[in-house]
Amino acid sequence: MFTGIVEGIGIVKNITRIQNGITLTINANNNILENTKIGDSIAVNGVCLTAVKIDNSSFCVDVSFETINKSNIGKLHINEHVNLERALRFSDRLSGHIVLGHIDSTSKILTIKKNGAFYLLRIACSEFIYKHCVDKGSITIDGISLTISNLQRSFLEVAVIPHTFENTNLKYKRPQDEVNIELDIIGKYIEKIVNGKTKDIDEFFLKENGFIS
Repeated sequence: MFTGIVEGIGIVKNITRIQNGITLTINANNNILENTKIGDSIAVNGVCLTAVKIDNSSFCVDVSFETINKSNIGKLHINEHVNLERALRFSDRLSGHIVLGHIDSTSKILTIKKNGAFYLLRIACSEFIYKHCVDKGSITIDGISLTISNLQRSFLEVAVIPHTFENTNLKYKRPQDEVNIELDIIGKYIEKIVNGKTKDIDEFFLKENGFIS
């Protein structure tokens, strides 16, 4: 589990093809590697991956074909910048929101506009994304916990503070770049519960809840 508060920016050092996937070697700074051990989870652009090898300056993760198909990880290239976050500890502050590291879909950046000291990102919004978002709700973009400032059927916008822009890979992004999207898990659970109830509405349900006598 993660919070969407990026701890550092890594650089893709090597990409090795393996059966049904790839192995990524990512250069990382000390605050990511310190006390990190083999088997620990690290979010790479918001994707929960497992460290399988660690040295003084980098770590390796294996990426399955399923993750490649669902995220932008398979489209990374050498020297590309990626957002990194280690797994949440129970003693940590939940500064962002609950992030699982399980990508729901990818989407494209439509525009990046500077608005005073801040930045406004417009992201293409599919029907699936729109259905699971609310205005002023949380969304994870490339592993960054952000708040939706404007939600439309064809796009959504997020306002980004200067600190977040300068300390994540957003400062390297351009329009038409593909980003990973993880939708708020609470909203998805609520939708499942509500849909489950609506499917079971019958005469008994209506009488039990006082709609008919």
